[in-house]
Amino acid sequence: MQKVRKNQITWVLGIGILLCVVLGSSLFALRRTGILERWIQAATTTNLLDPTKEDNNSAVLPLVALSSEERALQLEEIASGDKSFDQYRARYLLASDAIQQQQGETALMWLEGLELDYPVLASHILFKRSQAYELLGERTEAIQVWEEMLENYGDQPTTAEALYGLGKTNPEYWEQAMANYPHHPRTQEIVRSQLDENPNQLDLLLFMVKNAPEANGLDAMRDRLVDKYASDLTPEDWEAIAFGYWQNGKYREAGEAYAKAPPTAKNAYREARGLQLGKQKLKTLAAYQKLIEEFPDGEETGLGLRHLASLSDSEDAIQYLDLVISKFPKEAPEALLSKAKILDGLGNRTSAAQNRQSLLNEYGSSDAAAKYRWQIAQKKAAEGKLEEAWQWAQPITEYSPDSSLAPEAAYWVGRWATQLERPKDAKAAYEHVLARYPESYYAWRSAAMLGWNVGNFTTVRDLQPEVVVPQIRPLLPAGSDTLKELYRLGQDTSAWTLWQAEREPFQELTVAEQFTNGLLLLEMGDHLRGINQIWFLSQREEPEERAEWQELRQSSAYWHALFPIPYREEILQWSQQRQLNPFLVMALIRQESRFEKLIRSSAGAVGLMQVMPDTGKWVAEKIDLQEYDVEKPADNIQLGTWFLDFTHKEYDNNSLLALASYNAGPGNVSKWVKKYGFKDPDAFIEEIPFPETKGYVENVFANYWNYLRLYNPEVDQMLGK
Repeated sequence: MQKVRKNQITWVLGIGILLCVVLGSSLFALRRTGILERWIQAATTTNLLDPTKEDNNSAVLPLVALSSEERALQLEEIASGDKSFDQYRARYLLASDAIQQQQGETALMWLEGLELDYPVLASHILFKRSQAYELLGERTEAIQVWEEMLENYGDQPTTAEALYGLGKTNPEYWEQAMANYPHHPRTQEIVRSQLDENPNQLDLLLFMVKNAPEANGLDAMRDRLVDKYASDLTPEDWEAIAFGYWQNGKYREAGEAYAKAPPTAKNAYREARGLQLGKQKLKTLAAYQKLIEEFPDGEETGLGLRHLASLSDSEDAIQYLDLVISKFPKEAPEALLSKAKILDGLGNRTSAAQNRQSLLNEYGSSDAAAKYRWQIAQKKAAEGKLEEAWQWAQPITEYSPDSSLAPEAAYWVGRWATQLERPKDAKAAYEHVLARYPESYYAWRSAAMLGWNVGNFTTVRDLQPEVVVPQIRPLLPAGSDTLKELYRLGQDTSAWTLWQAEREPFQELTVAEQFTNGLLLLEMGDHLRGINQIWFLSQREEPEERAEWQELRQSSAYWHALFPIPYREEILQWSQQRQLNPFLVMALIRQESRFEKLIRSSAGAVGLMQVMPDTGKWVAEKIDLQEYDVEKPADNIQLGTWFLDFTHKEYDNNSLLALASYNAGPGNVSKWVKKYGFKDPDAFIEEIPFPETKGYVENVFANYWNYLRLYNPEVDQMLGK
């Protein structure tokens, strides 16, 4: 049982006093509708419900995505009913909404006694109560709540919020926060404030670098440590600095810092690789040599040798690759392929062929073997030898089914079968792509070849498929029960804060933790990092982690996270206005910006649809848009969809050419059509000479297909069959 404050009374009596004292419009409205009386009456019932059994039938969770105004009446109705987990959730959401709206009295009413019934969020309920008191200017009551948090929930990270508030008058509390909750963002706010007063505090700079390596502004702190305190830093300090640089893509700085970190194979590899990416060639060569000498059997050394071979002349490169082939089987397939290419260049075609045969014989299921088989298959197809092309491509799906080339190879097996007048084989190939690689660009092409109503290059813009978005958020696979509940309730700032406090910044995330991190980043509006976090799960190499990732891929939550729909209302509005397929617009935005509204390209393109300033000005004049801001999603989508409609009209609604033009410009597209012809769109894509544009077109259509299969019930049902 929790300690009761001297000014805390029982729940029902507390409500009565509040009603006598508070005559605000919101409480008056609740009394007038009878909701408040029914809620008070419900206080005498008991709660024996298990929340995990209620989620699928919850009346609250589908309301999470709505605005506070849209959901208020429904939440109030639920909050006034019998005690249940839904009732507690509704009360918490109403209190949170009230605080957002600066309505302290209303928040206090919904929060009264809630921590007793809703223990999973008890510490957060008390924190919300302190916020409500602060809104009312009742600091004494807020302090009492903070003290209660310290006494009853001192082991929970939310207590850092209480220490922050108490520390405004007693600095000892801030020291306690730094000692007990170093990863909590509120603690880091304390440290930042002290650094603002005096930026030259070594211990505080190291505190931030070690406890918040990915936070905004940390590169400047790392720079200060390197420039001003280099002689005072320990190897462990350098490792923390290096890690932060590496995570933020500052590879040269990371490489230089890893050179002073504790000697491990991983640190030595990152030193060399960081210097290589930072274009420090002489230092890079020395660093790779150091890796080989100090860690001859290290797991990272095989990859380091391959990188070193790429920087060396042919004779030395072959020696390095031979060492890889003999000692590092994980890297041997790529080494064999690289060695064969060098031998070809030296005119030693017999030895080159022997290496490629060794690749097929010893590592036939590797990605390198798939790459080689596909090169030969494409060559045979170009020569018109379709039967031989088939024979080289088909083993890719059999021996290397997880290769990134497998969907493409399987699709072209179908295309070649059609040309060889083998319709049954073609149908089987397309169905195999849909069954085995349903997320791929080639699954869309296969569906179109099978006659599904999914659009092709000339019809996709006109389709207006139904868009159905899941109503309830998935369960987070990692983190505390409190974190999971906050996420389900859409309390994203609180959830993200708690997650940062719970996770260790230098500990490699598990598959479940990385997926959780990605989901939370998405809800915080950091769509680029969120999508990347989830996509990078595919790069896990340990068998156990690969198995976890494969299991995760079977869930709809994984794919919805990879293909989210932020700014859905704006996208649907302007897609309808321009008569554009909404999934095509979503697909283009995902490719252009990953839904980052402020992102800018090196060429100056801005926002979600990467509108060039001159293009935006030209479009605005065309549509008589007097005032606009390309960094505002609604304006950016309005301008971008007009231009996408324009490019479609320029090419008779051919989406392939329209997208290529959107990326590379109409002049280049005209040249390509004239040079390569357009009789076969698939073949035309293969001929596009700009790798960026070829990848762009395929990726946008792959995105389109994934949005279609994930958010359109008709296609989802077809795939289910």
